[in-house]
Amino acid sequence: MFSEKWDRRFLGLAAYVAQWSKDPSTKVGAVIVRPDKTVASLGFNGFPRGAKDDEALYADREWKYAHIIHGEVNATVHAREPVAGYALFTWPMMPCIRCAPIIIQAGIRLFVCPHASEDALSRRWGDDGAREYIQECGGRVLEIGVPKDFLPR
Repeated sequence: MFSEKWDRRFLGLAAYVAQWSKDPSTKVGAVIVRPDKTVASLGFNGFPRGAKDDEALYADREWKYAHIIHGEVNATVHAREPVAGYALFTWPMMPCIRCAPIIIQAGIRLFVCPHASEDALSRRWGDDGAREYIQECGGRVLEIGVPKDFLPR
């Protein structure tokens, strides 16, 4: 959809937005981009508005996983316009199988994320079938290789 330069810029923005998350174990950022290369919405993982945002809740993995809103879904629900035909950029991984159907239903068909490597994060999350599901629904996953020093400072 975009040039490699723009893909990297938006992926870098997703990495920056990920740092806003209070989750100490996994910080996820998402950027939804219009076809004209303007940002439609941003999102990061966290608890819903009005919920307690205590560190202890993030430490309780079972409770956290049942209550946290993933960055991709936050970006989708915070968009102030329909996002059909837009692109989704996520950091540090592609959307999970829990989020993919929601994003697909909103009309997003291009998913851009860092290339999955064999680092600790990839081993921790593994392949949950989201890539295949996105493709089955007519979407495309574009993985971009990024250098280790790619993260924002």
